[in-house]
Amino acid sequence: MSCKSTKVAPSVDFDHSCSDSVEYLTLNFGPFETVHRWRRLPPCDEFVGARRSKHTVVAYRDAIYVFGGDNGKNMLNDLLRFDVKDCSWCRAFTTGTPPAPRYHHSAVVYGSSMFVFGGYTGDIYSNSNLKNKNDLFEYKFATGQWTEWKVEGSLPVARSAHGATVYDDKLWIFAGYDGNARLNDMWTISLQDREHACWEEIDQSGEIPPSCCNFPVAVCRDKMFVFSGQSGAKITNNLFQFEFKGHMWTRIPTEHLLRGSPPPPQRRYGHTMVAFDRHLYVFGGAADNTLPNELHCYDVDSQTWEVIQPSLDSEMPSGRLFHAAAVIQDAMYIFGGTVDNNVRSGEMYRFQFSSYPKCTLHEDYGKLWENRQFCDVEFILGEREERVLGHIAIVTARCQWLRKKILQARDRQRQKLKQESSEEGDEAPSGGPKDIPAGNRPSSSPPLLEVSIREAEAQPFEVLMQFLYTDKIQYPRRGHVQDVLLIMDVYKLALSFKLSRLEQLCVQYIEASVDLQNVLSVCENANKLQLDQLKEHCLNFVVKESHFNQVIMTKEFEHLSTPLIVEIVRRKQQPPPRLYSDQPVDIGTSLVQDMKAYLEGGGLEFCNIVLLLDGHPQPAHQAILAARSSYFEAMFRSFMPEDGQVNISIGEMVPSKQAFESMLRYIYYGDVNMPPEDSLYLFSAPYYYGFSNNRLQAYCKQNLEMNVTVENVLQILEAADKTQALDMKKHCLHIIVHQFIKVSKLPNLRSLSQLLLLDIIESLATHISDKQCAEMCSDI
Repeated sequence: MSCKSTKVAPSVDFDHSCSDSVEYLTLNFGPFETVHRWRRLPPCDEFVGARRSKHTVVAYRDAIYVFGGDNGKNMLNDLLRFDVKDCSWCRAFTTGTPPAPRYHHSAVVYGSSMFVFGGYTGDIYSNSNLKNKNDLFEYKFATGQWTEWKVEGSLPVARSAHGATVYDDKLWIFAGYDGNARLNDMWTISLQDREHACWEEIDQSGEIPPSCCNFPVAVCRDKMFVFSGQSGAKITNNLFQFEFKGHMWTRIPTEHLLRGSPPPPQRRYGHTMVAFDRHLYVFGGAADNTLPNELHCYDVDSQTWEVIQPSLDSEMPSGRLFHAAAVIQDAMYIFGGTVDNNVRSGEMYRFQFSSYPKCTLHEDYGKLWENRQFCDVEFILGEREERVLGHIAIVTARCQWLRKKILQARDRQRQKLKQESSEEGDEAPSGGPKDIPAGNRPSSSPPLLEVSIREAEAQPFEVLMQFLYTDKIQYPRRGHVQDVLLIMDVYKLALSFKLSRLEQLCVQYIEASVDLQNVLSVCENANKLQLDQLKEHCLNFVVKESHFNQVIMTKEFEHLSTPLIVEIVRRKQQPPPRLYSDQPVDIGTSLVQDMKAYLEGGGLEFCNIVLLLDGHPQPAHQAILAARSSYFEAMFRSFMPEDGQVNISIGEMVPSKQAFESMLRYIYYGDVNMPPEDSLYLFSAPYYYGFSNNRLQAYCKQNLEMNVTVENVLQILEAADKTQALDMKKHCLHIIVHQFIKVSKLPNLRSLSQLLLLDIIESLATHISDKQCAEMCSDI
């Protein structure tokens, strides 16, 4: 089987003369690989190397190196090389004594060498001399030399099916199986100086993963991640992270994942996990007697999981376990493994990553909340009348209950101003932008709208406000009762304000935080606040067989109210029947959904700024523009136009109405879907408007490079001419010349300007011979 060398989209080129926050991209044209596309590459021929599983793969320069494993009958110690440019297999050149045949070992790359540690050796065919190893070998890619490192001093216990990675010039080994038991110890050795290298056991702290084997590790953002694996009765689908600097483990919580949002992958073993950019990608493994082939992606920044949808032209690998994976540039390569019926595979697959900068929508609105700039509403809370500032645009977009309160307060403010004005014998000022509703027009120092909410105290209300701006709440600290009680007060407000999404978040946080130390305090508070769902959870927790005796022996139980004690005793004696509901849980609307609805008309009556595009007005919201764009933030802070009108351009160029609408969608709710011609207008917008990063530009870049077709080439040519994008204009003219018979039949050709038609004629004259011209004329 042959494999055409497919050119991967070049990595982003940055112009470092631009601002630090938004780096400027340059366009590249050529054949590109489709994002999220799986491609089957040539398999390894039997005469080069056997099909296998339980092997390792590493990436070095433009090649994948496969070492060891087993072919179903024998352990292997051959070294194979796959050239990713030529898509060709060969045996790697080796000299010296290689490691003994083995599987479930580990292999990492440091400098220009591969290091192989441990694994299981012996004769599996005759079931003799089987044992785990703790030896360390180095393979130099430049010379092909194998060398064993003889290390003095204490050594890690011999093991297989462990995790290994390189960080800070050291090899790190974690957990595995020693032949009798699973492990969860950690060892490290410096790879800089072979003569003085020695093994050191790491004193780990925090939430150390249970002893486990057959799991992957990956390093991302200076942390090591471990996901699932075989750990006996304790097997979970937990993701753990390890801080190299403090040697501290943390279990990453999943309680913030709302029901209905993508869950973590099922628990599994024999899978792979690789890191790319800010993401971890988990593929394959055995999950409860199945071999799934979905690709799961974890975003380290947002702490969310998703299942990657492969491109339509993907050649998907089947489910498998004990395969191996490595990353070269912006693609993942997966080789081998055990597929259905215990068959070893010799297949190689390539997956094309996407490397778009992250969406900063939630962060940008979160900073607006933290900085409290451009606030136009002040909430007066509780009996003590504590005051909390906010932004009408965000609050009214997210919460209908507070929206109603704000409208009522605004009506009272208008009545008061009208009354004061009439008493002074003056009419209220008129005029101003027609498209902004009266009473919401900007002035040099508009008064803060005061909204009184007696049923809310400041602390839980601030947590609720944080949710409105970010879709998140801060996770309660483990073991801190006051944190849990605070979230219960937030839950009470969420019920009152009818915020279904926040309700679900609070319930999941509280239920995940209930433990033997705080369950009675939480139960009593739930009883007092009439939060029946949480009270029910606490009662069921208390009467569990493993909890009951410990709870009733505590001092807190002695001071519990009599009715609650009676309820606990009766619950223990006669548990109520379990009720199962088929009703779907209402998880409410997200920040993105709410801001989309707000832009599409839901926020019209709260507009307080007008954007002028070629003289045409577009009402908008000052706080939202300032949160998402440093250009608007600086303008509103220092040079706010008195009439509340802002002319829109991108440098010297005025974008089309359609492109401007695409930009507003990006600003309000982070949308990046747009026609290619819009992408050309908006390509430089992130730099000009000072967006937090170049996410919009990266999408524009890919949209332009991948989606210029015969059908839209004339629209993009016009946009390229207007924006002076000379490289794109040249690219469009190239397509027009080579597809002129099809382009000539497009109705848009007749509406092009005279100058563009002359450009097309000139390109045709330059690129087409007399013979071709005659043939084309006869076809038209």
